[in-house]
Amino acid sequence: TMSTDADALAAEAASLDGYFSDAPLTPEPQYPPLNESFDTAIIITNLPKVGAAKIEKLTKVVTKLVSRIGTLAASDDFTGVYLPIDEAKDESFGFAICEYATKEEARQAVEVLQGYKFDKNHSLSVIPYNRAKDLEEVSTSADFEEPEPEPFRERPNTSSWLEDPVQRDQYVLREGKETIVKWSDGKTEPVVDYDGEREKQAGVAWCEYYTRWSPNGSYLATLVPNKGVILWGGDGFQKIARFPAPGVDTVVFSPQEQYLLTCNNRRDDPNSIKIFSIQTGKLLRAFPLYPKDFLPEGATMDQIPPPAFQWSHDDKYLARMGKDLISIYETPSMKLLDKRSLIADGIHEFQFSPKQNVIAYWAPEVGNAPAHVDLIELPSRKKLRQKNLFNVTKCSMVWQNDGEYLGVKVTRHTKSKKTLYNNLELFRLNEPGVPVEMIDIKDAVMAFQFEPSGSRFALIHAENPNASKVDVSFYDMMKKVEGDSKKKKGNNTLSKTVGKAEAHEVAEINKIETLSGKQCNAIFFSPAGSNTILASLGESASGTLEFYDLDNKSLVVKEHYRANNVLWDPSGRTVATIVSQPIGGGHFKFAMDNGYILWSFQGKQLHQESFENFYQFAWRPREKLLTKAERKKVLKNLKKYERQFDAADKERKRAEYLEKTTEKLALRSRFRERLAELRRFKAQQNQDRIELLGGYDSDDESIYVVKEHHVE
Repeated sequence: TMSTDADALAAEAASLDGYFSDAPLTPEPQYPPLNESFDTAIIITNLPKVGAAKIEKLTKVVTKLVSRIGTLAASDDFTGVYLPIDEAKDESFGFAICEYATKEEARQAVEVLQGYKFDKNHSLSVIPYNRAKDLEEVSTSADFEEPEPEPFRERPNTSSWLEDPVQRDQYVLREGKETIVKWSDGKTEPVVDYDGEREKQAGVAWCEYYTRWSPNGSYLATLVPNKGVILWGGDGFQKIARFPAPGVDTVVFSPQEQYLLTCNNRRDDPNSIKIFSIQTGKLLRAFPLYPKDFLPEGATMDQIPPPAFQWSHDDKYLARMGKDLISIYETPSMKLLDKRSLIADGIHEFQFSPKQNVIAYWAPEVGNAPAHVDLIELPSRKKLRQKNLFNVTKCSMVWQNDGEYLGVKVTRHTKSKKTLYNNLELFRLNEPGVPVEMIDIKDAVMAFQFEPSGSRFALIHAENPNASKVDVSFYDMMKKVEGDSKKKKGNNTLSKTVGKAEAHEVAEINKIETLSGKQCNAIFFSPAGSNTILASLGESASGTLEFYDLDNKSLVVKEHYRANNVLWDPSGRTVATIVSQPIGGGHFKFAMDNGYILWSFQGKQLHQESFENFYQFAWRPREKLLTKAERKKVLKNLKKYERQFDAADKERKRAEYLEKTTEKLALRSRFRERLAELRRFKAQQNQDRIELLGGYDSDDESIYVVKEHHVE
């Protein structure tokens, strides 16, 4: 039996011959490299302290919250979140340790969760784990020494330019390597205020890219793509603040100048868009270029541009469109309003009202549901108005500057979808129930613009959108009605009031006039109203500029060949027409036409400059301080103000004349003094000169022989 077993084992060993290695068996486990860094970990403090029975529930809530920001570094025995327990009290310590898969996600969690309102009694405080380790090494035994406060530095007066005695406006130019700010009064030649002389002496460029004024003109932002944004202001444009934003190519100020948004337009950067507090310089929050699930798989930025953030008029909210929603963030916490987005199925576009916390958006037809335009009030989310639309191809929305009216240009199609036509939906925001009126337009509408702070609007339309000749129609949202004799009811009888009632306005659309056969593709209303410019802009356009006064019906035709932009100054007295090129992108084919022309609102040319490389022209905005009633009062008493300004103009011209006359008189006086001095010098040398000439005095007329000759 023993021999049989031995034979069987020998046979089995022979069959396994070659399967085993001759190398000695010395197993050494290959562990992954030990990561001693805590860059991916954060500590969340100010959590509720709960008993052991509620630890699991609190852990789930915290895990759900932190996992929204990024992927947790979870394993078989670690969820990525740890809540330490005080065993003596059998409750949590009130903080949690969280670990993410990457340090970028951990850094973003610190920014996003800082100050997050966990419940009504707890707002979270978050620090990186490495920072906590550094604090552990701080000695608490030594006496605390209060640091010396930094000396007070008064910020530059960013409104000093408004104190200009002759109420001039300013504008900034970017040409070649120069950035220049100039004064303009609409009457005399512009004067340089600042051209970066301080930076030139330091051997640096004041600006290398584009500039941007803040909405009230307090700051000038210069973009430095490699570093970020610098704000300048006050006398001599002193440096006020710097905001790190590598790759920045776009900046947007909030309307009240409290916040600054920067964007580098990089799809691969999770912090492509940054929101800063201007006062503190603190980064409040960062966002990716596209919202989650917004961009379809395989789509490019050229096909679907990123949705832009928009500010509310009072800086309280910042909003961006997402897929079937609008994300609205409150300032300064930058947290979602009510912790949830506003659902807006199929949304294609939205805009904030310029004067109210009201959002207008439109969505196309989906299934049997019609297209619609909605007005939503914030923060209540109350729907103020919904207008359903049918057979819609496209909509575009235009607000009046004071937020009193909203115009929606609707492009519709027939059932066959072969023919397109337009109509305007006009909302009256200040009327009860927000009534909507419609205007049917058979032509194609190429431009639609409201008069700033007024009730009128203009349309450019033509039967063919590519037509060289178009019509321009002007409408008014209000209609003047001659006052009828008022009637009053008393004792069941009707009696007429004595006297003639004054004309008054009623909320009714009326057509003012149509100008036919115009060469224009854009309308630009003056900020002061009444005056408009009908412009033909673009490479292939004629460059025709028609200055039209809507009140006086006067028309002046000018031309700026190849102009590609028209900009009114804030006062409405001067307008600039511009031919500019983009920064970068190689040679600009119309470089010989680069430059700008300043015109009066009546079409008189005031100033012209040309440049080989001209990138930007921008007027400095100014805040409107007068109410609508005060502006009406000024217009009513315009004759009185005209006399004041005429007197000021005469005084200015007299001062200029006296200055020039004083200079001439001083020059003449200096010349005469010099002449007398030379005569005295000659008289002193007269005797020496006679001796040198042997007694000959060239000034003695008696030694000359005078002969007279008469020639017929």
